[in-house]
Amino acid sequence: MAESKKETQAEKVKRVSRGLRGTLADSLKDEHTGSLRSDDQLLLKFHGMYQQDDRDRRDERALKKLERLYSFMIRLRIPGGMIGPVHWEALHNVAGENSTGTIKITTRQTVQLHGILKSKIKPTIKAFDSVFLDSIAACGDVNRNVTCTSNPAASPLHKEVFGYAGEISRSLLPKTRAYYEIWLDENLLAEKEEPEDPLYKDVYLPRKFKIAIAIPPYNDVDLFTNDIGLIAIIENGQLLGFNVSVGGGLGTTHGNPDTYPRVGTVFGFIPKKDILKVVYEIVTVQRDFGNREDRKLSRLKYTLDRLGVEFYKREVEKRAGISFEPTKDFQFTQRSDDFGWKQDAAGNWHYTVFVENGRVCDEHGYNLKTALLEVSKTRRATFRFTCNQNLILSDIFPKDKDLIESILVKFGVHRKTAEVSPIRKNSIACVALNTCSLALAEAQRYLPSLIDKIEPILSKHGLSDEPISIRMTGCPNGCARPYISEIGLVGTSYGKYNLHLGADAEGYRLNQKYKEDLDETSILQELDGLFGKFSKERNGKESFGDFVNRIGILK
Repeated sequence: MAESKKETQAEKVKRVSRGLRGTLADSLKDEHTGSLRSDDQLLLKFHGMYQQDDRDRRDERALKKLERLYSFMIRLRIPGGMIGPVHWEALHNVAGENSTGTIKITTRQTVQLHGILKSKIKPTIKAFDSVFLDSIAACGDVNRNVTCTSNPAASPLHKEVFGYAGEISRSLLPKTRAYYEIWLDENLLAEKEEPEDPLYKDVYLPRKFKIAIAIPPYNDVDLFTNDIGLIAIIENGQLLGFNVSVGGGLGTTHGNPDTYPRVGTVFGFIPKKDILKVVYEIVTVQRDFGNREDRKLSRLKYTLDRLGVEFYKREVEKRAGISFEPTKDFQFTQRSDDFGWKQDAAGNWHYTVFVENGRVCDEHGYNLKTALLEVSKTRRATFRFTCNQNLILSDIFPKDKDLIESILVKFGVHRKTAEVSPIRKNSIACVALNTCSLALAEAQRYLPSLIDKIEPILSKHGLSDEPISIRMTGCPNGCARPYISEIGLVGTSYGKYNLHLGADAEGYRLNQKYKEDLDETSILQELDGLFGKFSKERNGKESFGDFVNRIGILK
């Protein structure tokens, strides 16, 4: 393992944490503050939580000389994004009792709850544990939630491919029992009884690690934005294995040219019998060679570019005792979700519900949360989350389709999903303000109203039916994947965004920064001019991203 010249505070906290325990148990008992100790806030992420505060009320609290209004976000680990109706009902109840009430579907195919007070953390985790849900390793410097092409109608072999999400997740979980001791009151282990962790040891990874699995032609997981991307290769009705992409990642830092988004590099093909071993060793190479001196440069993409693709590839082959075979042919043609009803090869039905920016709640007369609770109570559907922040009511037997349809019609879900414009269906936004400490601008709370103003411009140019992808983040970290959308808006300050353009529709190519620090008026003016040119000068069915890239306005 490469020696670090200068140990960062984060690295020290991990190293001396006693298996991610730190002083979390003591921090929880301190009733004089709604916060945790600073070192424990870092360790908390490995348990699937972040400490946050209500930024809308910071000034008010400061004027009254009160502590910030601290609360916690909890994110579940759900490999492949599927839970049953009993799980959904429990999630609904926990959200209502312990959080803000809104269930947030994330861009990594799981859900998170916000606004949980410190005293409610343990009851929340215990409630999830009662239905076998957990938040272990949903955040932190470990492998996070493994994503997979979401809709079973995508392939007759979806179930087999989907199974790898769970297998990979289990193989890369931390071995420490800290989660069970702190949150579920498991008996403390003596130091000699702590299980050895050959993967993470006492250093864990330099930064977060993300893995996705895609079944061509679907790229709904944005495969090339992940540290590892597995492309399922199916021939003659059999899963042969996976093409393996390495080194994707989108986070950047404003004003730091050493940081950049990157799409993954395909190393080659690995038969399915060897894929778990290869994935494991890709992680160990990053563990041993990743940058631990500068967290802004610690993701695998930087390790790959610093060491070189061939060095990294050879090191993985040496450790795994397996050689990459030549990449097998594949093609992605669709990145968006298949909304409405789709039937799979076995005859079962799956309904994709549009969930704007992943927010499941009852508001403005649209009672989506209540509708989904009613669906769960029928016990006739499973719930699958998509990386586009939508929800699939899945695995519905033909005899139960009419029952589920009646609930969707009753609550207006069917009409809402059918009537929403293509650009809105292809929109993604991160949480941003008021809870994210990194946010410089709005995203989730603002993008819907901005789209309200973009839709008439599209209509004016005869482009209302164009499925243009638009994504917004409140900071440059890229949680909503704005750098690989046809229109990307990245917050720079309150009300101001960098405008990025030119990614392709299928998810192979990054966009480029087009204009900086635009307010709403400037954004709309720029898009109006671009949509006008696109309407008049496009080639055939050319996508907006390909058009912008072709006409040469990007430098």
